[in-house]
Amino acid sequence: MKFSRRAERIDPFYVMEVAKAAQAMAREVAGSSQPMIFLNIGEPDFTAPPLVQEAAARAVHDGATQYTQSLGYEPLRERISGWYQQRFGVNVPARRIVVTAGASAALHLACLALIEAGDEVLMPDPSYPCNRHFVSAAEGNAVLIPTTAAERYQLSADKVQAAWNSKTRGVLLASPSNPTGTSIAPEELRRIHGVVQERGGVTMIDEIYLGLSYDDAFGQTALAIDDNVISINSFSKYFNMTGWRLGWMVVPDAMVPVVERLAQNLFICASTVSQLAAMACFEAESIAEYERRRAEFKARRDYFIPELQALGLAVPVMPDGAFYAWADCTSACEKLGVQGSWDFAYEVMRRAHLAVTPGRDFGTFDPQRFVRFSTANSMAQLQESVARLRALLG
Repeated sequence: MKFSRRAERIDPFYVMEVAKAAQAMAREVAGSSQPMIFLNIGEPDFTAPPLVQEAAARAVHDGATQYTQSLGYEPLRERISGWYQQRFGVNVPARRIVVTAGASAALHLACLALIEAGDEVLMPDPSYPCNRHFVSAAEGNAVLIPTTAAERYQLSADKVQAAWNSKTRGVLLASPSNPTGTSIAPEELRRIHGVVQERGGVTMIDEIYLGLSYDDAFGQTALAIDDNVISINSFSKYFNMTGWRLGWMVVPDAMVPVVERLAQNLFICASTVSQLAAMACFEAESIAEYERRRAEFKARRDYFIPELQALGLAVPVMPDGAFYAWADCTSACEKLGVQGSWDFAYEVMRRAHLAVTPGRDFGTFDPQRFVRFSTANSMAQLQESVARLRALLG
């Protein structure tokens, strides 16, 4: 069977390949004294809080399961608009908000609406692999620009300006970022957007971890800068609704009918049950629970990263959001007698029954040096992970 060149351009998602190996080993060691611990997947261990679950059950019970408009359930768009005002003090009209089948659908729609075949989109290296694959699926080319710890592993206005050429369409950023958990300083983001606007380009930014920000210096939405910024968001991370497949995007007014036309044809609408359930995310009781959980994620970060540092797994930049640790495993590889983060991940899986993610997915600039730990797991599991790593690394 002949497949499209478009499909062939999409690399495997190595995070999931490692996850499959970890699941297979988990079955083998399930009854042992050291069952598998998963610090590899970026999925909160919390589930949707009670009011959200009750709203979903009520929607099913009442038969409220028909299609919504392609732009999303209007009262939910209003609730999201209100959240921007309450949380960030930013006025984002509901008419510019498009509810999607997860942030993935939002990124897909944005890329299809904005990217022509051969267009280049600038992105930081390291960055979340699927984001560049959405660019590829739209027949564009993701241009990965190496970043450093001194830059918080984020693009700068200077680097965007230096890399811009006649094929460049814009930038696709993430703040906070997966895999580093670092954000772009607001003034630098403003400068980046200025460079992009001067050249007639587009600024797209993945803000799915914005709710899980721990530092007031960074925890602001890029939508405060300009109405032309395109923001992607999700109910998966802060709102703990991963499998519900619900996200949203905020776009300029002129882009709304274009995205609507694409969504009508490609998705019809996001899950109605998920949309009705998400209405309850914004109740005071739910927000209080989400904030309690955000504090727990921060406490996990504050415990785990110093422990990694003490074990020689250096984390060059303290994450200011999300639930990841981007750790240099060079010293640990030497201790274990392995070459690079890919072999390190499998060695740790085999000997400590601990699943982590090697750097291979996240870019091409020195990925063998780094491994990503996810702290979206209980404190008890993190403490046990540290004990196992200590026993392994000495």
